[in-house]
Amino acid sequence: MVKKMKKYPILNEKQLDAIDEILQQKLIKAGVRNVMLIDMAGNTISKQDNGQFKIDTLSFAALAAGNFAAVEAMAKLVGESEFSLLFHRGETASVHFSKIDQNFLLITMFQKDISLGIIRLKVTDTIDALNKIIYN
Repeated sequence: MVKKMKKYPILNEKQLDAIDEILQQKLIKAGVRNVMLIDMAGNTISKQDNGQFKIDTLSFAALAAGNFAAVEAMAKLVGESEFSLLFHRGETASVHFSKIDQNFLLITMFQKDISLGIIRLKVTDTIDALNKIIYN
């Protein structure tokens, strides 16, 4: 079965503002430190943070896109079409990567005081809201 590819959308200012608002309301207000929506080439579409932790988002987005591309290649080597999420856990901080579709990746950075289960629920809800903004 061949997946139908979604055309890469051109986002207008109203959509970009709505994306920023969704990321703030659903993730930053839930306690996430940083969240980024990037395309699969590593271009940043939106970035939001809690004001307490700043990172070099340009470099991070490029590295994240490369990391995700490598993981997708590994998925194919083990017989999977893709791995749609990736998670890195550190001593105090963690990063959750979730593929929205073939065009976009949502990157969520959070501290150890938030459970991975909560993050996964919030990210799923956020992706649903983002898809409505991007593709409707």
